[in-house]
Parts: sequence; C-alpha cells; structure tokens
Amino acid sequence: MAQQPAPIPAERLDLALPPLLDTAEEERTHRKERLVQALRVFAERGLDEGVEGHLSARDPEYSDCYWVNPFALSFTRVTPGDLLLVDGGGRVLHGTRRVNQLAFAVHAAVHRARPEVVAVAHVPTVHGRALAALGEGLAPLSQEACAFYEDHAVLDRYAEPVDCGAVARALGGHKALLLRGRGVLTVGAYVDAAAWWLLAMERAAEIQLLARAAGKPRPADHRSALATRERFGTDLAAWVNFQPLRQRVASTP
Repeated sequence: MAQQPAPIPAERLDLALPPLLDTAEEERTHRKERLVQALRVFAERGLDEGVEGHLSARDPEYSDCYWVNPFALSFTRVTPGDLLLVDGGGRVLHGTRRVNQLAFAVHAAVHRARPEVVAVAHVPTVHGRALAALGEGLAPLSQEACAFYEDHAVLDRYAEPVDCGAVARALGGHKALLLRGRGVLTVGAYVDAAAWWLLAMERAAEIQLLARAAGKPRPADHRSALATRERFGTDLAAWVNFQPLRQRVASTP
C-alpha cells in the first residue's frame, strides 16, 4: 500500500487576510475599489432599491472626509471614479455629481461618533424593515444572528431623516442597527466587513421571520450564542466571509 502524502504545514498554506498597504494613497485606492465592489454585490442581491442605499468609507488621510456613492446612480454603474469625497458637513470636495445630503448626514454622524469605524453601510432591506416594524431585534436563531448577539440595537421609532444624531446614538458601540421604517445600518473596520454585516443581518432577519411564521423558534442559549459571536462576530471574520461574494464581481482577485 502506498504511503499517503505528508500533511502540508499550515504556515505554507495561503490564507486570505486584509492587505497591509504602505501609503495613504494606496489605502484610498483600495477602499474605493472595495466600496464599488460591495455596491455591485448589493445590486446582485437586489439591494439597490431607489436612492436610499449608501455605503461610505472614511478617507485614510482626512479623518472627517468620506468616500460615498453619488445620489441616484445605480449600484451597477458606479465606478471608483464616480465616488464622491464629501466632508463632514456634506460638501463635495471631489467628484462631479450630487450627494444625498440627508442620507449622508446619517453616515457622517455615525463616522464622527465612531472614529474607529472605516465604513458605514445602509440599505432599506425588506426583512430588516419587516423585523424592525415589529420592534424586535435579532434572536440567536442562526449562526448569522449569533454574530450579532448583544452587539446590535433597534431604533424602535420612526426617526426623521434629519434626526441623524438619533441613529448614531441608537447604534452606540454596536456593529449593527435595525431602524424602524428604514432597514439595516452596519459598520466595520473594513469596507468588506460593513458590507458583510449588512448582508448577514438581512439574512438573519429573514430566517427569524420565517421561523416565527412556521412555529415557535428555539433560540440558542446565552453561552452558545456568545461562543458563536466570539468566533464569527469579528470584523476579520466578516472580511473573510465577504471575499467569495466580492470575487464574483471583481475584475481582479
């Protein structure tokens, strides 16, 4: 009988990790590319409804300036060159299109309140809006939901678009927020992470609504939910999870 091959040492196997870039310009280019790819993924999943959806990324050099998709331009059409650089007051510093002032004010408020956050994503998702309309947060019914266990909040009132501070206050130190009437908002230390959290929260909300419609859901216990969050609830885990989705729409690996 032939002897089986020896195991390859783990350190010799490739592992996808966020790139370490040397300059602010390289990081800026990278964030803009990832922002566009995330918008493509959102569009692929039907999350490009109307003009409400936005994804913003903090500029690596100017801390109170952010790259964001233009107002009323399809997620499928946005290129890195179309992205707007907007300051915290909503003024366009770079670009040729308008910004959605009301939507961006929410992003700017969240970015200011959370200086460690690189990206903020908000889309009026169907299941996120439905769950928020019930005044409920996510129960630990699935692995996706456990990643948000005790790390998300619900804004259980219809916040007017001009009340951007209410969104930042409701989010607090969490990574995700269900907004009544307005869907899901997520944040991350990477663009890829914020994008993954939005998709994962929408899926978890869908599962919760389906389970409730079918019968009496049985959530994970506190200890199991915490253990799952520790393993799958980090921004690095979110970044890794997003890579297969990103690769489908990216022109380069």
